[in-house]
Amino acid sequence: MALDFPTSWFADRLEDRSTRGIARDTAMLIRRGTLPVGAKLPPVRDIAYALGVSPATISEAWSDLRRQKIISGRGRNGTWVSGDRFVAKPERLASFGNYGPDVLDLSKAVPDVTLLPSLEEALRHGAKAENLNSYDRTRILPELEEAARRDWPYEPGAFLATNGGYNAVYTLLHALVPHDAPVAIEDPTAMRLLDILEDLGVPIIPVACDREGPLPVSLAEALAQKPAAFLFQPRIHSVTSHCVSAARMAALGDVLEGSDTLIIEDDGVADVALTPRLTLGNRFPDRVIHILSYSKTLGPDMRLAVLSSSSSIVEQIQSYRSFSAGWTSRILQSAVAWLLNDEKTQVQLDLTRRIYHERAREFGEALAAEGITPPGGSGLCCLLPVPSEPFAMVTLAARRIAVAPGSKFSPRPLSAVRIATSILSEQQIAEVASAAALASRPFG
Repeated sequence: MALDFPTSWFADRLEDRSTRGIARDTAMLIRRGTLPVGAKLPPVRDIAYALGVSPATISEAWSDLRRQKIISGRGRNGTWVSGDRFVAKPERLASFGNYGPDVLDLSKAVPDVTLLPSLEEALRHGAKAENLNSYDRTRILPELEEAARRDWPYEPGAFLATNGGYNAVYTLLHALVPHDAPVAIEDPTAMRLLDILEDLGVPIIPVACDREGPLPVSLAEALAQKPAAFLFQPRIHSVTSHCVSAARMAALGDVLEGSDTLIIEDDGVADVALTPRLTLGNRFPDRVIHILSYSKTLGPDMRLAVLSSSSSIVEQIQSYRSFSAGWTSRILQSAVAWLLNDEKTQVQLDLTRRIYHERAREFGEALAAEGITPPGGSGLCCLLPVPSEPFAMVTLAARRIAVAPGSKFSPRPLSAVRIATSILSEQQIAEVASAAALASRPFG
């Protein structure tokens, strides 16, 4: 049963009557345990009257605390303290388990570490990076910009090096998206992108997809809700491994023509793809933000991505970054530049992407041999629809195979499992396909 605290008691402990002050003082009461988990807060109008402020002031303060997930509820049901943790937690990512050595972990769409390039020479080169150990907030090293620009799909106003692709998205959303402004995002999508949006507390507008990418009609419906940004993966998808076609990209551009929505292109799987890079940057240079991550091709510990946009947008993103690190390690930037310029690394990358493509193709053929329609795709994983997601997860787990629940990758109900194909050996492909076929059988 919820503990009720009188309005007068509560009001006496709120010293600052501003929105921010009310939120801060209430959070302090919760942090100290004065307001325990389960405590019911007085009605908004009662608190507003006692403090001599408008109900809107209290509602805004409560909204701030809801985003921190420490109070819950609203309206007639009341509002209560639901938590005392003040550290943001990526709920979707945090719910993933750690599996033992005897489990084949296919839950993460990760690169095969045996196919990643050696970093010794690259890091040796990085240790001599230009302006090393300077506190200058350099956006991007000239050598990295030159190497990235060589294959960049359009001519942008400015470049910026970031600490990985998700760091780029997290930073630019904080810097550019107004408070409570909705964001349109392809559905399904990367769960960490959903974690970021959910932590921001912004309304999420799902945009349906097929094998060629986001559907123009669904995007048009989303744009009617005036989203601040549209976030999608312009090449190979990190969940389905489907690739956006050139025709679909052009059609999306036609839909976006009549809006002023920011266009965020998150090329997270990047050059694992056999397909060429696509962008709307040539068409909308003043509002496209194009991100290319190097984690899947050069190694996750490189932890580096490059983004491009107009000079004005890059300046805004960089200004926000100044609150924290301010710049990305010059050692890593220089090391990535060396790898991009190294002929042996590029030859190995060409072989690597073909190996990933072949593993995905062979797994699809093995599914077909089991009577399952292959989900398609040629990246690091596939998304397999199943009648019952819990049944599929349990069936695979009983065979010591861990996969990711598809529901983690959508803000809407989705019954599927994501299976990593990037690390499957030739001997494992048939075994996993057979188990997946059992998991795909009608349940009940």
